Amino acid sequence: MTDFSRSKLPRRTLLKTAPAAGLATLMRPEGSLGADAVRFAFFADPSEALAYAQLIDHFEAAQSEIKIEPIVISSSNVAPLGRLLPASKYPEWLRDSFTGPNPPDVFLFTYRDVGAYDTRGVLEPLDTWMESSAALAEEDFYPEALSLFRPAGKPLLAIPQNLSSLVVYFNTEMFEEAGIAAPTGGWTWDEFSEAAVTLTRDTNGDGHADIHGVAFDPTIHRYAAAIWGAGGELFDDVYQPTRLTLDTPEARQGISWLTRLGPTGMKAAPSYEDRLLMDDTQRFQGGKAAMLIQSRRVVAFLRDNAVVPWDVAPLPVGLVPANVAHSDGLGIWSGSSRKEAAWTFFEFAMGEEGQKILAESGRTVPSMVRVAESDAFLKGGSMASVLGYTQAPRNASVYLDNIGISRPLPSTSTWPAAVWEMDRAFKKAFYEDGDVHTAIANVLERTTFSPDVADDLYRMAAPTRIPG
Repeated sequence: MTDFSRSKLPRRTLLKTAPAAGLATLMRPEGSLGADAVRFAFFADPSEALAYAQLIDHFEAAQSEIKIEPIVISSSNVAPLGRLLPASKYPEWLRDSFTGPNPPDVFLFTYRDVGAYDTRGVLEPLDTWMESSAALAEEDFYPEALSLFRPAGKPLLAIPQNLSSLVVYFNTEMFEEAGIAAPTGGWTWDEFSEAAVTLTRDTNGDGHADIHGVAFDPTIHRYAAAIWGAGGELFDDVYQPTRLTLDTPEARQGISWLTRLGPTGMKAAPSYEDRLLMDDTQRFQGGKAAMLIQSRRVVAFLRDNAVVPWDVAPLPVGLVPANVAHSDGLGIWSGSSRKEAAWTFFEFAMGEEGQKILAESGRTVPSMVRVAESDAFLKGGSMASVLGYTQAPRNASVYLDNIGISRPLPSTSTWPAAVWEMDRAFKKAFYEDGDVHTAIANVLERTTFSPDVADDLYRMAAPTRIPG
């Protein structure tokens, strides 16, 4: 087995050899490793899937007793390499898996789903496991990351794999050709908007922009940063929200600024129809968008596929710097009969070696402090440092600078319904009518927070099988 973490080859050469080992791992037939194999479910695009395959390969090379059966769920328009089980959206698949006879023992999920899974009782509390571990300690991790998976009054319910945030990916060549200085910390909303409009172009004269200044999905996970950046608030209590607080001048200002970038305003962002034809990341990597607002997870794809030069910059600043916390964690199914083996895999995957493997792939902003501050993350790998170059993005420290200004969204079982209402209303304003006042009014009218009702709905809609 090739030891990729110690290879001195450049990344392009690595990519020619990595898929052979990665494909073999990803294409293992279901059940081929025996009943004792730890089933590990995660979402991935092709580049990410190979990174997880390397993680599994390194773990199995380090010990001989535990085998990992990967369950790879597509997270993009292009299916991952290897076996895909099943072809479905990952959150829906994971939710439904706990009603079946064979849920995954270990699974990757966002902190925003902690409340829903805790309500269903599928998460193994991890405080005792962590306290008795010789390989992992809480002080190894950013406290901001751990807190996302430890809701108020609850134990630690997952180990954070990453601690990401939103950044602006920008095409350095387009900025240079347009005479626009590369964005740096503290650039303003006005400067961002001006750049987005300037970089939007109709190159063939058909009256329709074929290069957009910016691309992003206008969901609450983007709007939240704008609301906070304008000095507004989104909800009354992150731990147990009881109402939305969108009906303030500050919140309205943040929502309006982001909405004006879209087809009903400055027309600097793609229309709904354009986004159906090409997703945002593909648009950016192919030179059809000058900027992309996204988290860290697109880096592996861009390193492997981008045909344009690119880097990252912080979000522009309104009244105050603000960002949205993004984090995925590994949880253990509370009904698993393989918890000891699953924890052993945790200790490797969430330990220094495992986090370095994922960091070097570009997939993560490591939740482990010493890995986040190492060349594995900041330069794209130890071999890059030895050879004297840095893989894109060169300005990777932006992700670490964001930690102090990133705020979490609620993770209660009541929150997904509120997200659905906000996304529906704000997308209508963004794509169709630009009417922010009506969007806010509709959200406030249709959104209620009833923990008892939400918890009952989760239990009835998705009963959980726990072996007795």
